[in-house]
Amino acid sequence: MVNCPLTLKPQAEAQRIRALMTIAVEGNRTQQVLRSLRGLPQVGTLYSTNGRWDIVAELQAETLEAFDHALGAVRQIEGIASTETSILLSTY
Repeated sequence: MVNCPLTLKPQAEAQRIRALMTIAVEGNRTQQVLRSLRGLPQVGTLYSTNGRWDIVAELQAETLEAFDHALGAVRQIEGIASTETSILLSTY
């Protein structure tokens, strides 16, 4: 018998709140903001981008309360001018 690793479909994953947050940075503080974001456990992958927003962050939390705490923590980071967050509802 061949031992195959178990692969779960996305809908079989534990239910968690996932979101994309777009972030505008004040002046030339992008590196400082990135360092601070990397220190938050709810922040996954970070992307640099162009246009209105400077950074896109993937966020994850187990509960709405934890998600709310993560949003508050990000918004307190010095050098962040504004944010906009979209919760991911379904995966297709």
